[in-house]
Order: sequence, then C-alpha cells, then structure tokens
Amino acid sequence: MNGQKASLGRLADFPPYQLSVTSNEVSSAIADRYRARFGLKITEWRVMAVLGDRGPTTQRELTDVTMMDKVAVNRACKVLEDRGLVVRHPNTKDGRSHMLELTADGWEMHNEVMPFAKSIEDEIYSVLTQAECDQLTYLLRRLFNSAESLRPTAR
Repeated sequence: MNGQKASLGRLADFPPYQLSVTSNEVSSAIADRYRARFGLKITEWRVMAVLGDRGPTTQRELTDVTMMDKVAVNRACKVLEDRGLVVRHPNTKDGRSHMLELTADGWEMHNEVMPFAKSIEDEIYSVLTQAECDQLTYLLRRLFNSAESLRPTAR
C-alpha cells in the first residue's frame, strides 16, 4: 500500500500527467456547457471552430489540426452534416476527398458559440492575472513545440 501511495504521489507531480488531467477537466467543464446550451459535443465544436477559422477544410486536415482521432472527427462531421451545420463539397484539388464548410446555420451557431466560449475561457482564467495567462499561453506553445519535435515523423 505504501508503495502505491508513493507511486501515485510521483504521478500527481509528473507534468505530463498534470497537463493531461487539467486538459480533461477543462474540456469536461466546457463540454457540459456546450451540450446544455447548443447540443454540441466538444468534438463537434472543435470541428466547427476549425472550419470557422480556416474555411473549407478536408476531413484529414481536420484530424491533423484538432489532433483528434479520425473516427471522432468522422463522427462529429456526420452529426454536423445531419444537423445542417456543415456541408460537404467535392475537393477540386483531390478527387479522393471532400471539403467541409460551415453552412449559413453553421455560421450562425458559430457566431453564438464564440462569445460563449470566450466567457467560459474568462471564467477559467479568472484565477490568473493577465501576465500569468500570457505566460501560460507562451509556455504551453513552447512545450507543444518541444513535444512535437520529439515525434519520429513530422505531421
């Protein structure tokens, strides 16, 4: 039993573990609110957010940009299509894929969700000063870039 407690203590202090559980907790808190207000799962909102930022995008690009599993992206795209929030068009550059983009209804929801998302972000970050928020963003980018450079193949 003592060995288990010591082991858990080390795990709790392990930065990758802390990042993972913090990310999961933040995502869960946000997901509950998105689902209650807009009927969106976090995967569906991430797809919509990327399409809002990038415009027409292939499903493969969505998978790469969101770093979500391709099955989760496929499922989210299907739900968004069924709800009339996303439409699929042939990709003129590559006949094997399609371009996905927000519909007028998708843009309308996107424009409602963005201020809501910002308010949740503000609420979560309220425990930090602006300087700490800026530093956290900077440090997370550095950690991401460092971890990405350790991958055997570039994305």
